[in-house]
Amino acid sequence: MMKKNFNDLALLILRVGFGGFMLTHGIPKISMLSNPSDFGDPIGVGATISLILALIGEVVAPIMLIIGFKTKWAAIPSAITMLVAAFIIHAKDDLATKEHALLFLIAFVVIFLTGAGKYSVDKE
Repeated sequence: MMKKNFNDLALLILRVGFGGFMLTHGIPKISMLSNPSDFGDPIGVGATISLILALIGEVVAPIMLIIGFKTKWAAIPSAITMLVAAFIIHAKDDLATKEHALLFLIAFVVIFLTGAGKYSVDKE
């Protein structure tokens, strides 16, 4: 019996799936650039910098993850953004509220550890 290795396909699905869903959270925030003071300041660096950091973690890095470009590096800002979401923004919320951020965090950590796979710009 021949065994097929679907690891590269699995990594593609993971990157495109989680990167794509992260974009649904980040793209609406782009319009906030016209008035960044409306954005929160969860880590104390100012609303504008917080918004820019969130856009890096929720738009720029996910696009890089989807295409598989500098994948391990791109997973870091997305993971950090989800750490902030889960443990700072939703610190007092119940687990059900934190769950989305934690699931994204787990996926981005896995992508960081594994890399992009062969179906990517990186072709790892």
